Amino acid sequence: MMENFAVIDLGSNSVRMTISKVGGDGTYQTMTQMKEYVRLSENMGVEKILQPDAIERTIKALREFKEVYSKLDNLKIKAVATAAVRQAANQKQFLKKVKSEIGIDLNVISGSQEAYYDYVGVSETLPATNGVIIDTGGASAEIILVQNGKVSNLISIPIGSVTLSSKFDLSNEVSAAELFKAVIFVNKIYSNVWWLRNGLNLPIIGLGGSNRTLAKINRRFNNLLDTDDIHGYQLRNSDVNDTFQRIISKNLEERKEVPGISKDRADIIVGGLIPVILLMNFLDSDRITFSTSGLREGILFERLHEIIKENVKDMSEEELL
Repeated sequence: MMENFAVIDLGSNSVRMTISKVGGDGTYQTMTQMKEYVRLSENMGVEKILQPDAIERTIKALREFKEVYSKLDNLKIKAVATAAVRQAANQKQFLKKVKSEIGIDLNVISGSQEAYYDYVGVSETLPATNGVIIDTGGASAEIILVQNGKVSNLISIPIGSVTLSSKFDLSNEVSAAELFKAVIFVNKIYSNVWWLRNGLNLPIIGLGGSNRTLAKINRRFNNLLDTDDIHGYQLRNSDVNDTFQRIISKNLEERKEVPGISKDRADIIVGGLIPVILLMNFLDSDRITFSTSGLREGILFERLHEIIKENVKDMSEEELL
């Protein structure tokens, strides 16, 4: 019997939903994809408190998602929340509000779970035998070192597009001093991740909204058709650095006009690209491959494996009867 499997991923910047029709043999077809920019981590401050406006925007988006999935039969929902909710001092109250107003249990996953799902989503859809995966979100970045087709190390670091942009005032005019501070800050974090140097010279796989934007800017710049078709798209490190240089020389209004940057992301794109730019330099990596497959797809593949296992078990029980 076909199952409608909905994955909701509540990040710090956006909330996304993918609904797939899943067959008993582990095949699937993506039916619906929705995304809303909710900026949940906006103005959380050092107290790490989710703000009323951000909460309302999030509830509104979840309500719109519900209108879509509530029409489906044989529905299974897996809803996860990442860095913003993970760090929030008022996490319990927020989860309660979502439960009472929307009726879903939001599962707050750890940074390492998030990183692992990213790995599953990437490795099922791209050749990733040896490489370093980076998923830059709104409030965190997940980094996964893959060696010989297996995860050898992973980490979630609280450096994201929203957090870095606000900490170093990078949303409008980018001052040399603030950019320098941001670079020193992120490089220091990288230096403290002892295993990261094992990724020296390995190719990088980038996912998350900021990294996807980097790919889109380059596809538009090179007049490639179908800007959004970036899964497996590659860029040399020189192209990546040139793009970053073009972006940091612009103010907010000018960045909004750059083809490939959505207006909702123009104020956080500088902070959002710092982690990948510095990682490529830190590891002296010569290229980056982009993936549109990550956390949500990782959760979907996990479900597909479960279904296949259940069916194998049912078949072997039938044989016993």
